[in-house]
Amino acid sequence: MASLRERAARVQELLLSEWQDTGESISIIKAPGRVNLIGEHTDYNDGFVLPVAIDRDIIMAARPRDDGQVNAYAADLDAKSSFHLDDIQHDSDAPWSNYIRGMFLLLKQRGFAVKGMDAAFSGNVPLAAGLSSSAALEMSTGLAASVIGGFHIDKVELAEIGQATENDFVGVNCGIMDQFISALGEKGRALFLDCRSLEYELISLPFMEEYKIVIGNTMVQRGLVDSAYNERRSQCEEGVRILKQHLPRITALRDVSTAEFQKYRSHLPSIVAKRCEHVIRENQRVLDSVEALKSGNHLVFGELMQASHESLKDLYEVSCRELDIMVEAALGLSETIGSRMTGAGFGGCTVSLVQAAQVDNFIDTVHATYQSKTGLEPEFYVCSAEDGAVQLEL
Repeated sequence: MASLRERAARVQELLLSEWQDTGESISIIKAPGRVNLIGEHTDYNDGFVLPVAIDRDIIMAARPRDDGQVNAYAADLDAKSSFHLDDIQHDSDAPWSNYIRGMFLLLKQRGFAVKGMDAAFSGNVPLAAGLSSSAALEMSTGLAASVIGGFHIDKVELAEIGQATENDFVGVNCGIMDQFISALGEKGRALFLDCRSLEYELISLPFMEEYKIVIGNTMVQRGLVDSAYNERRSQCEEGVRILKQHLPRITALRDVSTAEFQKYRSHLPSIVAKRCEHVIRENQRVLDSVEALKSGNHLVFGELMQASHESLKDLYEVSCRELDIMVEAALGLSETIGSRMTGAGFGGCTVSLVQAAQVDNFIDTVHATYQSKTGLEPEFYVCSAEDGAVQLEL
């Protein structure tokens, strides 16, 4: 894998090859993808999540323009897109550019002094794998715009603008977790986020010398089964509406305790009860995970990861055969302390905690088992917890 310096030099060269040298200084921005260790489908229910920023990222080279024009080159797609700050429109012919367009539009609407820019970017976050390549592009764009425009933007507000871009401009009804961790991640730590208040705490990962985070890509592209995702959101909302008749104080599933759920679950349609049970218990698993990490009990944390996967498979029903095969293969090895699907589901990736000395054996064994049972060639990424969006000084 090319070094960070080599990748930064490449995007700078690409910028200069696509647009002639203007003499303006070039800034280099990096924003990471993420993997969620635990807390799935809780974010849009005002719940808790525990992601880490990973060492898979997007690197963007950018320089200012004085004419209000924004030119972007997506090196990995060999595609260009341009627009003017006075006329930012959705572009169905270059859907990747809408993450950039939306960020500029929302920054502008919030009163930030955005300027035109030329930009070239490249990433090594696998696409459509549930590792948030879109959030990495949004955060790199937003930070580049602030550097080029000469204004400061708080990282929390940057994440909020990224979510608004996704929701209101791109048209994906996501929560804020992906943008938040891409903006505010920290090396060697997970980020415990309350998706309602946006209060957060960086949690040390005491086992990271002994264990590694291994992401397994099933190579089943999610193509986010939008209808299934939206259906589950509406089922959660229906659950809140019904439970509110008995628990008037609640506004989201995060307000319902497991004891309260058990008391009133019989009032819910069966399928709605299953969806709500996953979210309510998953929120508690995140809280328990934070306590396990703080006390250095990585084995309990691994057990909570496994329980999360079972819940996602049986209650929320967003797993798939390939994800289940990969998790089962991972959990069959003594070097694995926890494994689960991660991301929205219906394909994408698993995340496992694996003894560092046995990572190669883990990858070889799970690869062989998975390939023999599915006929697919998986990919594996050994990751570390890294910093969030940052301007690089190279």
